[in-house]
Amino acid sequence: MSRFGDFAPLCTSVPSYPWCNLFYRQLIRTANSAVLQGPSASPDTAGVGVNPKCFIPPTFSPDAPTPRLGNIANYIACAISFVVTLVLVWRTHRRRAAVGRIELRTLLAVYALTLPLNAITTGSFIKQGSTALVVLTAIHAGLVVAFFWGLLANALVATQIVEDGTWSSLVPYYIFSVLLFALGVYLALDTALGATDAIGGASDPPQALRSISLFVVLNIWPLLCAVVYLALMTYIVVKVLREFRPMILYALAALLFVLAQLAWFLLGRVLCTASHHRVDGSFLATVLETAAIVALFFAWRSITEDSWDDDAYNPSYPYPAYS
Repeated sequence: MSRFGDFAPLCTSVPSYPWCNLFYRQLIRTANSAVLQGPSASPDTAGVGVNPKCFIPPTFSPDAPTPRLGNIANYIACAISFVVTLVLVWRTHRRRAAVGRIELRTLLAVYALTLPLNAITTGSFIKQGSTALVVLTAIHAGLVVAFFWGLLANALVATQIVEDGTWSSLVPYYIFSVLLFALGVYLALDTALGATDAIGGASDPPQALRSISLFVVLNIWPLLCAVVYLALMTYIVVKVLREFRPMILYALAALLFVLAQLAWFLLGRVLCTASHHRVDGSFLATVLETAAIVALFFAWRSITEDSWDDDAYNPSYPYPAYS
């Protein structure tokens, strides 16, 4: 029976779940490679996952279908999403009078950084168990943890508890971003490479792929931040601004985020099987998550103004002209 913190159900049932890269290395490091069965037994044929029921074969596998493209659908989705996100960063930068401009711009930039790493860690073109894949997966994990802190921080800034764009807002924002990024990277590296026994020791039993700390920062923390963000923005838009149309965009963003998780966790194996191991739900998740980011941008745009004279969000506030 699965316990809280077990990654085994995800690593066997969810194709292209990137955090499984860490546990693959852990099993090899702790001399538990006997757990790896079938194609997972050899790094030359192992896809993303640990004994996955369906996976996209790596590009270098002799068993891969030709042409050997790996997770090509997600490569394309990440590339397009990266360009879209950079456009949003540029458009956010141009709205110099908008509340939370710098904070949102930083959030979008962090999301943009996750996309190339998403393509790499789910791409099936770097050998499982390699140090390179472990390090890139750890950086990806750290950016995901930092991204959701940024999401929560953007909601806190929108409350105007502190003045946006000032040191009182930006210093805590950046400090916690760096600390949480470092925490995510450390937990991921320790899980895979085992600097400490408390976190990096072998799972008990080994096939459980258990790490409570990693499970919390990569699954519970993002969910908590997303829920608090939506609650705070609902309060600000409905109670403070007395607007209802922007809530349609925030609700749309929430819906798209939920659909992204469903596409990855529920549709992934179905698509993988139906496509004969060529695509899975990861590309749909990437597209839907990026669509959620776009919806958040337009929701923020609808409650802010881009000129100094027409600020409907907080007309009495003397915004500083920081870049």
